[in-house]
Amino acid sequence: MKLMTGNANIALAREIAAYLEVPLTDAAVRRFADEEVFVEIHENVRGEDVFVVQSTGFPANDNLMELLICIDALRRASAKRITAVVPYFGYARQDRKPGPRTPISAKLVANLITVAGADRVLSVDLHAGQIQGFFDIPTDNLYAAPVISEDIKARFGDRNIMVVSPDVGGVVRARALSKRLANAPLAIVDKRRERAGESEVMNIIGDVRNRFCILIDDIVDSAGTLCNAAAALRESGAEEVVAYVTHGVLSGGAVARVDGSVLSELVITDSLAPSEAVSASPKIRLLPIAPLLAEAIRRISDETSVSSLFD
Repeated sequence: MKLMTGNANIALAREIAAYLEVPLTDAAVRRFADEEVFVEIHENVRGEDVFVVQSTGFPANDNLMELLICIDALRRASAKRITAVVPYFGYARQDRKPGPRTPISAKLVANLITVAGADRVLSVDLHAGQIQGFFDIPTDNLYAAPVISEDIKARFGDRNIMVVSPDVGGVVRARALSKRLANAPLAIVDKRRERAGESEVMNIIGDVRNRFCILIDDIVDSAGTLCNAAAALRESGAEEVVAYVTHGVLSGGAVARVDGSVLSELVITDSLAPSEAVSASPKIRLLPIAPLLAEAIRRISDETSVSSLFD
């Protein structure tokens, strides 16, 4: 097996390489003066099983192009099999037509990755499960729930825990975490979104009084939903509110919003490279996801079961 990475999250790729005791492939992923992406692989990959680690977060388009060109370079270098390891799959929120004359960009990105030459895709907590069906190649969707649940047990195992979904659409995810936490009770925040990027909390479904509430979600971008949900939970009598989110996009003033909120802590995985603001925030903590990805990569390479990771 060989591991290769773009520039999106080099630290994560190095952690995966260290776990697997495999060196990163010697390659240059750089820009020409006009910002065109150029990839040059400095070692032989002919007949190799190659895994390209590249999240497609900010800047999403640049990182996506790096991924596509890395895949193309490997295909033209006669790699035996190319697996695109995309911890955070950008454009995943555009998985359907929300209105007339709008694109389904997640399907377009799936087509681009496939046409570039990928033989397989590995991602973590896809925003919508049906995105797996957008690909015409095998796609593994890993779940961060085992990593998150172990961290919760280690840090808050003695608290009166209640798992909370910040919206109705996340109930399945919240229920899955609840089962891993000895069937902790479940609550739902019912909200009404007036326009994109803004949310208005309406009410809490479930009794959260004197509970240690854990909000669970897959993506935090503007953090408006999480912060509003946390405020509503505290107003409803919650003892404390902590949020666990797989992908910390945290764009714009999201970090400042989290720091000024009633959240005690926001825990995100390192599927995306943290910004300086995220690293400096006293309320945001990173949860390593490299062991989960590395174990999945090892199993794919060895042709053994990936799903058994979550049994």
